[in-house]
Amino acid sequence: MGGRTQPGTIKPDEGERHPYSVLDCHPKREAILPSVLYIQKILRRRPFLIKNLENVMRKFLQSLELFEENERKKLAIFTALTFSQKLSGLPPEMVFQPLLKDNLVAKGLVLSFITDFFKEYLVDNSLDDLISILKRGKMEDNLLDFFPSARRSAECFSEHFTKEGLLALVEYHEKKIFERVKDANLPDVEVVRILWDVLMDAVQWSGKNQQQNANAVLRQVKTWAGLLNAFCTSGKLELELMYKVQIQCYEDAKLMKLFPEIIRSLYELDVLAEDTILLWFRKGANPKGRQTFVKALEPFVNWLEEAEEEE
Repeated sequence: MGGRTQPGTIKPDEGERHPYSVLDCHPKREAILPSVLYIQKILRRRPFLIKNLENVMRKFLQSLELFEENERKKLAIFTALTFSQKLSGLPPEMVFQPLLKDNLVAKGLVLSFITDFFKEYLVDNSLDDLISILKRGKMEDNLLDFFPSARRSAECFSEHFTKEGLLALVEYHEKKIFERVKDANLPDVEVVRILWDVLMDAVQWSGKNQQQNANAVLRQVKTWAGLLNAFCTSGKLELELMYKVQIQCYEDAKLMKLFPEIIRSLYELDVLAEDTILLWFRKGANPKGRQTFVKALEPFVNWLEEAEEEE
C-alpha cells in the first residue's frame, strides 16, 4: 500500500510512497489493476509473503474510519480486483470478517465498502462467482450483517442494492428467503401468514406520520410481491392473505386506514385476483373490523365491477 506503516499514518523519513501505492491512484480499476498484477507477480515468486498481505489488509479493513471516502473506495476496488485476478492464497474470510466491527458497521462504512466491492467484482465475474466467495467467507446467509442495525431489514436490502444497480443480488436474496420458508415444510396457509408477518415486521415505521407509514408499507408490499405471488397459488391462499391483512389492520392502529391501499397494491402487483377480492367483499367470513374495511374498500370494488362491465 506504499509508505503507510499503520492505518492513517505515513513514515516521515521514507519520503514519497512508492509508485505502486494504491492510495495514490485514481479510484478507477484501470489505475489500480497494475498494483494488483504487480503484487501477484511478487507472490508467485515469494508465496510466503501472502501472510504479510493478509495481515496488512486485515489492519486496513479494520481501520476504515481512518481513511477518507475516496481512499475507502480505492481499497474496495483493490480488494475486489485481488479476487477477480485470483491472487493466490487470499482467503475470503480474511476480507469479510474483519469488516464486521460494530463501530464500522454502525457508521455505514462497511455497507459503502462492500457495495463498491460487489460492483467492482461483478464487472468481470458472475453472480455465482460472487456467491461462491461469500460462501467461503461465511457471509452468504448473513448479508444483512453489513447493514447498520437500524437498516437491517429485507426492505432496506432491496432498496439499497436496487438503487446501486445490483438487482441480481436483490433477486438472489429474495430467492434465499423463499427457499428457507419452503424448506420448513409448513402448510401453505401457514406459510402465507408467516410471510406477511415477516414482511410487516421489516417495515421502518415513522412514529405517527401516517403518510410516511403508508409509503413504507406499500414499498414493502412492492418489494416482496414476487415472493407472496409465488406462494399465493390458489384463490383459497389469496383469500387467506386477505384475512391476514384484515386482522393485522384491525389489530394495529397504524394500519387501520391502510387496508384499501394495501389490497389495491396487492391487486396491481398480481398477488390478489379480482375474483378473490370480490369474494372477500361479498362473503368474507372473518368479522374483525369487517364492517369498517368493507366500507373503505367499496370505492375500489365499484371500480373493479365497472371495469369488468366495460370489458
